[in-house]
Amino acid sequence: MQEFSPQKPGWLKVRPPKTEKYHIVKKTLADLGLNTVCTSAKCPNTFECWDRGSLTFMILGNVCTRACRFCAVAHARRGQELDPEEPALVAEAAHRLGLSYVVITSVDRDDLDDYGAEHYVACIQEIKKRNPGARVEAIIPDFSGNVYYLRKVIDAGPDVIAHNVETVERTSPTVRDRRAGYYRSIDVLRNVKRYEPGVKTKSSIMLGLGEEEDEVKETIRRMHEARVDVLTMGQYLCPGETCLPVQRYVPPEEFERLKDFAESLGFGAVAAGPFVRSSYRAADYFRER
Repeated sequence: MQEFSPQKPGWLKVRPPKTEKYHIVKKTLADLGLNTVCTSAKCPNTFECWDRGSLTFMILGNVCTRACRFCAVAHARRGQELDPEEPALVAEAAHRLGLSYVVITSVDRDDLDDYGAEHYVACIQEIKKRNPGARVEAIIPDFSGNVYYLRKVIDAGPDVIAHNVETVERTSPTVRDRRAGYYRSIDVLRNVKRYEPGVKTKSSIMLGLGEEEDEVKETIRRMHEARVDVLTMGQYLCPGETCLPVQRYVPPEEFERLKDFAESLGFGAVAAGPFVRSSYRAADYFRER
């Protein structure tokens, strides 16, 4: 294996914002006091996505009760107090920005009795009420494996339910919080299809955390067996000093090989590349599927 260089290769260049749309999105979020995973998790695509008028709302506060070692989001034993107005504010932001495809995600809330499921339900319902015809993608936590609360979110009627496996089985205990299990995540995806076969499911894998290509392919197979519709794969980029270092910068041609492999299994849509993230161009891949 080629010796790793900490210097970012040429294909990992982030461009600054070029249009007024970026500033409109930024101001709308500030005016309504809303969080996004784009900023909280230091996503490299923020400039590009906000320029295009797309973003991912982060609900349930911006303090996570888990401490995954790849993530820049603040964490603590208890999260922030829930804002009962947040569902309406998210719906209003989507309306002001003219979003036809609304993506919401959240921190983990193991400190709440329902793990935040009812808040998800309220957000989905408010978005659809305020924005008739809009599609909603919910990138959900595992709800600590509680199927009752998973079904609550399914019954709220999101068009896409995403849950990220994040990494391969071997590296999962190192990369993710001890409460986030590799097989639990596979089960979440499997259970969504079990209870509502018609809803589209989606998951994501980060590369560059010490995994081998064969391990990635095995994870792709398992997600396909769980009937995942849309798969995304991207390069892990260390977002802070306390996070895991990058083990390898994966070249674009390897992403292409993995994309071809996933498509050969029959996924409805596959996005793979250095800057791809779970919600990257989500509306485009929904239409493709």
